[in-house]
Amino acid sequence: MTWQRIASAQQILDKEQGVIHKDWGGRVPIALVFPNTYYLGMSSLAVHSLYWLWNRRDDVVCERVFAEFAASGAQRQRLLSPYALESGAPLDYFPVVAFSISYEMDYFHVVALLRAAGIPPRAADRDETHPLILAGGPAVTANPEPLAPLLDAVLIGEVEPSLDALTQALSLVTEGREPALEALGQVPGIYLPNWPYTGSVNRQWVRDLDSVATRSVLSTPDTEFAGMGLIEIARGCGRGCRFCLAGYAYRPPRHRSVESILVQARQLLKSGDRLGLVSAAVSDHPAIDELVERLRELGARLSVSSMRVDPVSEVLVRALAESGTRTLTIAPEAGSERLRRVINKVQTEDDVLRAVEVAAKYDLEQVKLYFMLGLPSEEEEDVRALVKLALDCAARFPRQVTVNVTPFVPKAHTPFQRVAQTPVKVVKRRLAWLERELRRRGIGVKSESPAWAEIQGTLARGDRRLAEALLKVDSVSPANWRKALTTAGLSAAGILRQRTVDEMLPWDFIDTAVQARFLARESGRAEAGHPSAPCPPGDCTACGVCD
Repeated sequence: MTWQRIASAQQILDKEQGVIHKDWGGRVPIALVFPNTYYLGMSSLAVHSLYWLWNRRDDVVCERVFAEFAASGAQRQRLLSPYALESGAPLDYFPVVAFSISYEMDYFHVVALLRAAGIPPRAADRDETHPLILAGGPAVTANPEPLAPLLDAVLIGEVEPSLDALTQALSLVTEGREPALEALGQVPGIYLPNWPYTGSVNRQWVRDLDSVATRSVLSTPDTEFAGMGLIEIARGCGRGCRFCLAGYAYRPPRHRSVESILVQARQLLKSGDRLGLVSAAVSDHPAIDELVERLRELGARLSVSSMRVDPVSEVLVRALAESGTRTLTIAPEAGSERLRRVINKVQTEDDVLRAVEVAAKYDLEQVKLYFMLGLPSEEEEDVRALVKLALDCAARFPRQVTVNVTPFVPKAHTPFQRVAQTPVKVVKRRLAWLERELRRRGIGVKSESPAWAEIQGTLARGDRRLAEALLKVDSVSPANWRKALTTAGLSAAGILRQRTVDEMLPWDFIDTAVQARFLARESGRAEAGHPSAPCPPGDCTACGVCD
């Protein structure tokens, strides 16, 4: 590390509250790596939770590592050699490196971080002088295979049920890689990609959320949620939107009790009055109105990521307005009710418009509408319906309406895991028309690149052959990725195609406990345009998880 980088790290630490410094003596040092920037990583509750869970143990010292970039010629980003914030130790000094991976696009950063640290990316090339490389998070829980040849172990699912056994196994790394890997092989939910497997790997999940606290443990001004304490109020989602990984790979939906949330809130409110409520569907908490009112009684100013509108919680919207929130975010996902039935997003146009009217009633400044393009069975008429819905919202909201558009990417373990991803040229054409129609009517539009969504789609549904393509990419771009795929004997079209009902999928060995017949039934109901009831508190549709 240069003196300049040491000074930069110290400036970051000086602005943080809650940082933990521990002596390495007699403890297993674990590098907790978020393979993206500090700004994004410190917005991740997974980073906060793992940092606290490991550091509360006396036998472990856990330090954070983030990707740090420097401009390098023609505005290209060069990844700097990674080091731990707390001690300044280089990444390769740690006997255990644990990646928390939320997004497939960060796979490129995983490879780059290992190389920048002087660690061979391929597991087969590492020896006793190199760290043990572990990974977990939603992306690799769904499909670990694209990174499999690069990883020593993968945790499938939620960490809390396996944490003690996992940590004890990792402690054996001081005796060598083989003893540690043998012990890891006995830990529930651990997948060893380079060891022979004959069965499945069972996803781990917490039965009682009140038994574990999940909230911010560090605060910093250098993050999206500066000055805000985050509290997870639920996990999973029972709505069953057929495109959503959280709705299937993180079943069943579980909610924390109001009292347990209040206990965490009181801790966070000692440092500031802003709280962010976190879950896949905040407004679906069965006691959301009571929770909001009691948090407001404590003096909390509230924020949420987005909310359901069927029905809209006026209590929550009023609390957000009183807390200084100026934007209401709604995710209709599709413009037409027909297409919303296909994806099982059963909110109606009237539900959306009612929410917009409530936002206007409480004088919010902006309404954000999130949509996807390229959904299964989408036609031009559905895109026209999207524009009409946005215009109808604008007619009821006197201030700014902004539309955010994301190309649809099919994900493993969802009812759409076998569908073909809509070609880039089709999504581009529809997006260009949509942007033109909305912008000329004064509606702001933000969109993600269809070409980059294609890259994400290959990483989400590829097999372990993709690792060789990842290793061949120097500078990430759609053109370079297609070239890397060709060099590895692959193609985007081959990965993103429709999969037949009897075709083995790369992630089939991951047992999320959601039965294959249930996903197939949901796929059939999507083709027929039939919605399905939510899991608890609705009528159970027997997906198999709770069995």
